[in-house]
Amino acid sequence: MTSPYFCRPPAKCDCPATSFGYNDNMPDDLYEHDVLAWSERQAALLRRVARGERVNDVDWDHVVEEIEDVGLSQLNAVQSYLRQMLAHLLKLHGWPDSDACEHWRNEVATFQVDAIARYAPSMRQRVDLPRAYELAQRQIAPMRRGNHAGLPAPAMCPVTLDQLLTASVEELEAALTSQPAG
Repeated sequence: MTSPYFCRPPAKCDCPATSFGYNDNMPDDLYEHDVLAWSERQAALLRRVARGERVNDVDWDHVVEEIEDVGLSQLNAVQSYLRQMLAHLLKLHGWPDSDACEHWRNEVATFQVDAIARYAPSMRQRVDLPRAYELAQRQIAPMRRGNHAGLPAPAMCPVTLDQLLTASVEELEAALTSQPAG
């Protein structure tokens, strides 16, 4: 069965989006039903616009929304990596004798690399480090129940954004232990 969104074989099709396999009769609600097909179609149309062609089918409202979402997605990813780093640093601080410490250090290093890869200077004013620290504390809260509550964590985030992005795991660990517990 052939999808109504795809063209006949390329040799018989003269539609402008043949390279993506779409026909010109794509439904208006394609964005809601097949975002991949929609995005590829919009990219093909925008390439035509960039070449100076007049194109009327660009879904400008959704294109603008998606472009904004790309940036927010990157920011959310960086904040998630920072939160994960903080959670693992809190585990290292709270349970320094745990058999899992080496694993937690490796996780901090991995999340740091991932955060660096996605970080952009424009994010500096948008990263909410106190919120990330609060969420990291909530994330490890179940570990604090029972007889293995661990050492108390610093009340405030003991590291800066720059430290999280540049310091070694050992330096980050040291920053946690030098802060008063809350």
